[in-house]
Amino acid sequence: MRTPLKAAAAVAASALALTTLTACGGDSASGSGGDKVKIMVGGLDKVIYLPAMLTERLGYFKAEGLDVELLTEPAGVQAETALVSGDVQGTVGFYDHTLDLQVKGKQVESVVQFSQAPGEVEIVSDAAAGDLTSAKDFKGRKLGVTGIGSSTDFLTKYLAVSNGVKTSEFTPVAVGAGQTFISAMEQGSIQGGMTTDPTVATILDKGLGKVLIDMRTPEGSRQALGGLYPSSSLYMQTEWVNGHKETVQKLANAFVKTLRWMSTHSAAEIAAKMPSDYAQGGGQDLYVKAIESTLPMFTKDGVMPEGGPETVERVLKAFNPNLQNAEVDLGKTYTTEFVKSAG
Repeated sequence: MRTPLKAAAAVAASALALTTLTACGGDSASGSGGDKVKIMVGGLDKVIYLPAMLTERLGYFKAEGLDVELLTEPAGVQAETALVSGDVQGTVGFYDHTLDLQVKGKQVESVVQFSQAPGEVEIVSDAAAGDLTSAKDFKGRKLGVTGIGSSTDFLTKYLAVSNGVKTSEFTPVAVGAGQTFISAMEQGSIQGGMTTDPTVATILDKGLGKVLIDMRTPEGSRQALGGLYPSSSLYMQTEWVNGHKETVQKLANAFVKTLRWMSTHSAAEIAAKMPSDYAQGGGQDLYVKAIESTLPMFTKDGVMPEGGPETVERVLKAFNPNLQNAEVDLGKTYTTEFVKSAG
């Protein structure tokens, strides 16, 4: 069953990438003459990364004199790879990658912190819900993640070990998000998994699964992870940031303006600005509901939440052998220089 699933994931990813490039190319890559920046997003249609496309749709990149090309990969770990290889100048993905990369000798920093909670949900299929009632029941299960080495993989491992289950006692399965995740659950390839809206809203609407652990709010993050967990962010290689401060400031200006706009507008107003196909076939009403459920995770100013980096470090060190014996300089994993200067 895995071969068709992987093929479906590849087709879905390719289709999404083509859709994204078509949607963005008309505005952001039209030769506006502004500062050219390529940004890879770990899933442009995921609500957790909504500020990326919303900034484009609101015209804030252009207002700053930026020529931004938004690209997409189905998992944050693939977006991270594009940044490290130099294919793009920025990545919209989870902040926790900056810590993981630092211990691997790569200096990367969050320059705009979109969120203060993961925005992730551990969801279980109806067929498994009777026996899979908490993270303590992960043992022996196949659990979906967007990709191996992704933030969903990190968080799943933390939830397991913090509830007495070794990482070797369950099987993470890379199933992406959206339809490929849903198909894996329908086919029984996974008994549960970690995903985001609008995939969560679609699964619940179809009656395919139940929420086990909800980390879409600061309260949910504290309950599951013991504190605020900064996740979605714009992160970039530190060397590039230091060499292009004017451009980075423009990016920060645009994204902070978007976060402020989001904090004063309803989920319906936000949804109306987004591409229609981002609803993933669930319809506009369901998409609005998905945004509404996830909105509490976002910051209003792009500033790193106090204590957030320490929570991320503690979570990663609970299961990641590379970090367990390493000294992490948290001060080098993010900067507030640009967001605090944003107009």
